[in-house]
Amino acid sequence: MNKIIQCVPNFSEGRDKKKVEKIIDCFRNTDGVKLLDYSLDADHNRTVVTVVGNPSSLKTAAISADKEAQKLIDLNKHEGQHPRMGACDVVPFIPIKNVTEEEVITLSKEVGEEIGKLGIPVFFYEKSASAPHRENLADVRRGQFEGLKEKMKDAKWHADFGPKDAPHPTFGAVAVSCRMPLVAFNVNLGTDNLEIATAIGKKIRFLGGGLRYCKAMGVDLAERKITQVSMNLTDYTKTTVYSVIELIRIEAKRYGVNIVGSEIIGLVPMQALIDCAEYYLQIENFSIEQVLEYNL
Repeated sequence: MNKIIQCVPNFSEGRDKKKVEKIIDCFRNTDGVKLLDYSLDADHNRTVVTVVGNPSSLKTAAISADKEAQKLIDLNKHEGQHPRMGACDVVPFIPIKNVTEEEVITLSKEVGEEIGKLGIPVFFYEKSASAPHRENLADVRRGQFEGLKEKMKDAKWHADFGPKDAPHPTFGAVAVSCRMPLVAFNVNLGTDNLEIATAIGKKIRFLGGGLRYCKAMGVDLAERKITQVSMNLTDYTKTTVYSVIELIRIEAKRYGVNIVGSEIIGLVPMQALIDCAEYYLQIENFSIEQVLEYNL
């Protein structure tokens, strides 16, 4: 049986397409890896890549992509709305078919060890975390690239692989993990007041007393003169897409602000969208087997 794993690396470059294409070629040119999607975001200055493949091929491609990012991206010159601590900021692996969580954790550790040999500090998070305080990516990344030098002096935040107590001078550090599929979902607000988007983000995220599997922050979309609540839903089966958008709608009302659109970054599990259709259409006893394409 073929073992299939998904990998969704995020790179801290979303404006220079030539640089991004060179990184993407690491996935295009590796046998056993299929490039499913990649999207550049100029406001976030970030590219999210989605690939699937067998463990050995994904390992080769992920390490090659990090090498390329090391050559091309200097975080000392990077500005963007999305938090980041590395040129390749995160490398999550997700079990998809004929593979166990334990096998994917092992793969993440192997990839992290090899990236560490490039002189890049590696931190493991979520299922791969080496300590409880490292499970939450937000905690690992807190302080971002600019704060890494001071943060890594603390033994509590020594890297798992690579230089233990100092970031790479231009790359920074990378977070590697095994995790379940997440939904990167953004909701756009009809206001250019970033304070409103930030306040809503704080209200709906778990750390602010909101939804358990929601991470959220406010983002300024200056070119469009609007703002955005940018989110990661780390378990879409328990914190659904529709519950998030409805809570944002409720919170936005207090400011007299409307939702003007939303977007999904990268790929999304079909069930996450079916859950929304079932909710908004009030369909009773609906099943994924009723989707035409599912039966082809």
